[in-house]
Amino acid sequence: MKKPVYLDYAATTPVDPAVADEMVKYLTPDGVFGNPASRSHGFGWQAEAAVESARGQVASLIHADPREIVWTSGATESDNLAIKGAFADLENAHLITSTVEHKAVVDTCKWLEARGLDITWLTPGRDGIVQPKQVFEALKPETRLVSLMLVNNELGCVTDVATIGAGLRERGVLFHVDAAQAAGKTPVDVTAMPMDLMSLSGHKVYGPKGVGALYVRRSPDVRIEAQIHGGGHERGMRSGTLPTHQIVGMGKAFALAESCLDTEIDQLETLRASFLEGLKGLEGVTLNGSETNRVPGIINLSFDGVDSESLMLGLRNLAVSSGSACASATVEPSYVLRGIGLSDERAHRALRFSMGRYTTAEEMAFASAEIIEVVTRLRAVR
Repeated sequence: MKKPVYLDYAATTPVDPAVADEMVKYLTPDGVFGNPASRSHGFGWQAEAAVESARGQVASLIHADPREIVWTSGATESDNLAIKGAFADLENAHLITSTVEHKAVVDTCKWLEARGLDITWLTPGRDGIVQPKQVFEALKPETRLVSLMLVNNELGCVTDVATIGAGLRERGVLFHVDAAQAAGKTPVDVTAMPMDLMSLSGHKVYGPKGVGALYVRRSPDVRIEAQIHGGGHERGMRSGTLPTHQIVGMGKAFALAESCLDTEIDQLETLRASFLEGLKGLEGVTLNGSETNRVPGIINLSFDGVDSESLMLGLRNLAVSSGSACASATVEPSYVLRGIGLSDERAHRALRFSMGRYTTAEEMAFASAEIIEVVTRLRAVR
């Protein structure tokens, strides 16, 4: 049977071969396998040097100071550290977020809300974007943190974090941005996009799973309380022995992303256009999200008369999803699509197609032809 075409890059990306080659050097007895925290011998010094080099590579992609990068196990932990860490006490405190954030943010905020934190849940427009005016109008004297994602993981739409961040900086309110889906897909610059905390992931950028980072702006105004204790690693913000091989892999992946960012954006724009052009002959197809303020690699479409579960079963040669990988075990319609005002019926008819570094024009042509064939067949037997 033909190998399925992978169109679920928003869920995870394959590790770039150059990244895998680099990681192997930090695993075996003849490599750099020491504990980065062992400062009494050369094995530890070499590992620490590798970790710091990778810290610089991650910082470079987002135009940050390497000292502002805190290693974590992934963007989910980074979100938890940023949000919970900002609310060591819940009295006289207020948080602003939106209904279409990643589950790592939504569930963390709900956990705090159940313990008494005052939270304002913003609802985006039909394009999936929270507007700066909404944020500023929701501010209270006791607002401590605003948490919004830069690129939505189901829709691909882009939030105007530069405008929001500038307004929050003037008002002395902390700003956390989940950029797991943004790094390597669109320019990210913490100097041009004022923010205080930003979550990053390795496996969304052709690096390994199980490693991520939290950008923490170096300022007396930005203070977060550690959520994992024991050893005081990462300047006391995140204890635990650092996985050198994974960190080196994430660093290499971010360095590669920085070197080919513009080229990959152009390639994905071309693939996106050809894919949508290939579907033009199919009636009853609606794009969910923004047609303009978005990254090119994520496309969310609803197909009239066909539910997503049946369509995915029919598309056996395509690896796609009906929403976030973190919520794919449920048969409920996507809370993100509900959050932008779609009916349950239309949300149940939506699929997410996400492309990446290894997607080819031939694969996109095959995908559009398969979709037309399967949708037409399913509609005929309704």
